Parts: sequence; structure tokens; C-alpha cells
Amino acid sequence: MLYLVPTPLGNLKDITFRAIEVLNAVDVILCEDTRTSSKLLQHYQIQKPLSPYHQHNEHKILQHLIEQLQAGKTMAVITDAGTPGISDPAFLLVRECLKNNIKVECLPGATAFVPALVNSGLPINRFAFEGFLPLKKGRHTLLTQLATEERTMVFYESPVRLVKTLNDFINYFGAERKCSVSRELTKMFEENYHGTLSEVCTYYSNKNVKGEIVIVVQGVL
Repeated sequence: MLYLVPTPLGNLKDITFRAIEVLNAVDVILCEDTRTSSKLLQHYQIQKPLSPYHQHNEHKILQHLIEQLQAGKTMAVITDAGTPGISDPAFLLVRECLKNNIKVECLPGATAFVPALVNSGLPINRFAFEGFLPLKKGRHTLLTQLATEERTMVFYESPVRLVKTLNDFINYFGAERKCSVSRELTKMFEENYHGTLSEVCTYYSNKNVKGEIVIVVQGVL
């Protein structure tokens, strides 16, 4: 049995009773960074073996994990924050589990793009989640395609690339397209800034930006 367990974005209270129950019950917890996950587990007095599972080793250890699951072990996958598989490792393991008739269960819980999308003030009846844009190869092609996207678009970005990405959006989408930037969600210094791409880009060009970032951009009208 494999469980995908969402973890808090920042505020440790944002975890479900069921998530704590599952983490206490499994044989091993797969996590992106043992240092980050240890803080959460210690807070809730969860004492289970941790095993690194991240984008740099997920291919190498995939078969070993499948063999352990087939042997009867129960595992939980957690990431540094949010729901595993959403711009974080999990897809490969889930796919392989399903191929091998290993039961997979995903718990509901924290996902960064949901609060960012809801409080953006942009239409949410239809939206396109794009995650992280390609850094180089494929970036131009994708942005060209998205320039005519009618649905609200949701992106993840790092603080060091925020202004560059906003400038790219201006070049491909137009300076007057509405957008929202959410950062440090659920944390003490949470910020949600709304405006046109031009206004938001100007605002963040003069700031030392920190924290995980979600950008929500209006679709073409």
C-alpha cells in the first residue's frame, strides 16, 4: 500500500488528522528532504524511518521501492510542502504501483495553487495548471502557445526567477493582462499582490523576494 500524504505549506496546523494517523501507521516515510520533514514529524511526535525520495534518485530507487511494497511494506510519500506529485516527485512511483497492482491512496490536503487561485480574483471555473515553466528548451514554444489560452493560468516559480518570468509574460501576453502573485502562503509574511503584469512586475522589481511563489494569470479575453 502506498499513501500520498499532503503536508503543510508553512503553518504546521494545516495538516489533517487522517494524515497524522497514516504517517503513524506506515512502515516507512519517503520524503524530499529528511531535514525538512523531520521538523514536521517531530512536531507531531511521529517516529518512523525516513528515506530520501526526490527528483535526483527517484529513477534509481524505483524498482527497489516496488519490491518492498510487493513484499508487504506500507509507505507514505511526503514532500517539503503540499501534495506529492504536484510539481514534486510521485508520478513515477504511482504509475509503477498501478502497473503492479499495488494499491495507491492519495489523501486530500494542502496544495499551494488552490489558495493562490481562489484569492486571485480571476475566473476559476476553468483554469490551466502549468507548474514550473521550462528554463530554456521549450520555453518560447510553450509561452507562444499560452498567449492564446482562454483559461486562467497557474504557474509555480522561484523567487530568483520571478521578475524574469513576469517580464516574459509581458512580452508574450501583453503588459495589461491581469495577474496575481502569492508567496509565503499560510506563513506569517504571506503576500498576495494583484494588478496588471506591468504593475506586478514593477512592484517586485524593487523588492528582495523570498519564499515559494504562485503566479496566476488571466486568460486571453
